[in-house]
Amino acid sequence: MSNQFRTYEAEEPELIAEPEIKVKKVKPEKVVPEAKMGAKTFFRKLFSEGGVSKEAATEMLPFLLFLSFLGMLYIGNSHIAMQNIRNIDKLQKEVKELSWEYKSLKADLMFKSKLTEVAKKVDTLGVKTLTEPPKKIIVKNNEH
Repeated sequence: MSNQFRTYEAEEPELIAEPEIKVKKVKPEKVVPEAKMGAKTFFRKLFSEGGVSKEAATEMLPFLLFLSFLGMLYIGNSHIAMQNIRNIDKLQKEVKELSWEYKSLKADLMFKSKLTEVAKKVDTLGVKTLTEPPKKIIVKNNEH
């Protein structure tokens, strides 16, 4: 019995040896930590290593100026808003104090306008309260 799925192939010719690839060992460059990297070196790397070309940077300059202007407006607006909030708080305190003063003056006026209090004040001037009812004055039509 023979295996019908197995086929015998002729021997393959020997493979040609691949040429050896020599790899140069490159000394690792001194890596400067990013914390010690100054602003000058950062920008120099950014522009020289292809991050941003000088032409692209000059094309973006108006947009960057616009963004910085918007940032200054935002900061100024927040300062003005805080100043307005402080003024509103100060005015609210002043309104509360004036409201309290109004209520106390109103209460004093109501107390001083009572009949007994008015009578006490007017008594020093010689005016006295009526003991008899007021008299009615009748005017006839043809007396004018």
